Amino acid sequence: MTNAAARARRATPQHVGRIVLPDNKSWLGRSRWTSRRGRGKNAFMSNEVRAAVVVGLIELAGSPDCRDRADAGRCLARFAEMPETRGPLLGLLLDNCDTCVTRATAEALLRRQDMVGFALVGSGLAAADPDHTDWIHTAVLDVFGVFSRDRDAAVRECEVLTGAPDEHVRRGASRLIVMLAGINPILHPALNG
Repeated sequence: MTNAAARARRATPQHVGRIVLPDNKSWLGRSRWTSRRGRGKNAFMSNEVRAAVVVGLIELAGSPDCRDRADAGRCLARFAEMPETRGPLLGLLLDNCDTCVTRATAEALLRRQDMVGFALVGSGLAAADPDHTDWIHTAVLDVFGVFSRDRDAAVRECEVLTGAPDEHVRRGASRLIVMLAGINPILHPALNG
């Protein structure tokens, strides 16, 4: 291989370290990957690897630097379905040092657009002071202010959560519904006619 070919190969985005990413798939949030040695063989991220990543992110969540805690919140939100992340995520939602951590964590959880994310944000809202509530509301506006279908789907999910056994989740889901109902999204479905 010539030097120019080697440089071109290194510059291609699908070659990251020793992992070859498929051309037609986004690598963000994927648990499937193919190693150079095992081309054509799919390998799945094991539960042990996921647990190790979560342990590292939980350690990062305890950092004194707010940027580290905000990054931990964004990343831990991807693993919110794992029970061991719930306590740290709630702690980051209600971060007592910097509300940028609150906003980053809330936004990442809301972007999941699933029951787990809404339940965690709802639990945080139920225990939040007015300052944290304002920043969670800002995250709600950022995530659901564009597409009406996303806002409407979130309202339906939160309505289900109002029947949850946990009081914090029920109260928080009700508050989320009020926030979502107050949003007038930019884009609505086209009307045929």
